[in-house]
Amino acid sequence: MVRWRSGTVSSVRRQWRGAIELEVATDDGPVKALAYPALTGAPQPGDRVLLNVGAQVMGLGTGGYALVVALPDRLPPDPGTDGTTRDSGHLVKARYTPLQPILLGVDEEASPHHEVLAAATGIDDMPVVTADLHSALPAILAGIHADRPDARVAYVMTDGGALPAWFSRTLDGLGGHLAGTVTTGQAFGGDLEASTVHTGLLAARHVLHADVTIVAQGPGNLGTGTPWGFSGVAVGEAVNAVVALGGRPVGALRISDADGRPRHRGVSHHSLTAYGKVALVPADLPVPADLPVDLAKDVAEALAPLATLHRVVEIGTEGLDAALQESPVKLSTMGRGLTEDHAYFVAAAVAGRHAAALL
Repeated sequence: MVRWRSGTVSSVRRQWRGAIELEVATDDGPVKALAYPALTGAPQPGDRVLLNVGAQVMGLGTGGYALVVALPDRLPPDPGTDGTTRDSGHLVKARYTPLQPILLGVDEEASPHHEVLAAATGIDDMPVVTADLHSALPAILAGIHADRPDARVAYVMTDGGALPAWFSRTLDGLGGHLAGTVTTGQAFGGDLEASTVHTGLLAARHVLHADVTIVAQGPGNLGTGTPWGFSGVAVGEAVNAVVALGGRPVGALRISDADGRPRHRGVSHHSLTAYGKVALVPADLPVPADLPVDLAKDVAEALAPLATLHRVVEIGTEGLDAALQESPVKLSTMGRGLTEDHAYFVAAAVAGRHAAALL
């Protein structure tokens, strides 16, 4: 459950879109904390803050911050809109938690996009790349823009990882390279808010006018080391949604020869579960054409059972290393960069290249 602490802000360390990193003095010593000013107000040195320190105490990697819950002595003002009506939106996300925000859904009646989305029946054959890790996002984008630099790419963020899109420094760094972000389900903080992956895809196509969309969870996935116990397995459901809406699904495979865990070497068991057991309709599964020999053999053997439903496609990698090296944000997965886990990032990039070729 929640581990509470009270502390005083010592300093503001750094800021990015939607988030402020702080150093907070507590009775247990200084802690690194994160605040979302849209929820709590903007902490300043000297402010007393209430913290949830559970993730930090546990030593979680991605989410290992103390999180600011409130500035009890300096509450932010109420929003300027009338909170008694639905005129400014009525989507409640992170529902029935103490910090639930009430937001304007892209397709609800008060939205300027309501009529467009009410009339939309599909996504017009749009290629959609699905990935189980947030870290694949910049590599997929690099693969798309390597061949189609003018392509409009939207990001549909699912709620398997972080709920606030503001947590992602990757998204902050990609701000000028994406057509926009749609946060779906319980996730929030995107350029547009949607209640489901389906409405998120419709918004990406008909509001953001995306040529290609990437679907992946936010950072900080949940995994239990069991075949089904991983939040990214939901990308299989995303494949089903893409086909239901008349899109063209492209599955970014999680491939690695650097991960120390046997279940993630070759093709991760998470990809095999998502595409082999959860997805009920065909998708294209791109594979880099020049994987190391032993890794290529392992990947081919792992994907052979999936080929009865899906189309496994070998994709050339010429020029992708340069595109990945020029990424506007740092490439990192499980603490490994491009050099340390080259196969992982190239596999994501070829998914982007293949999606670009479908345009």
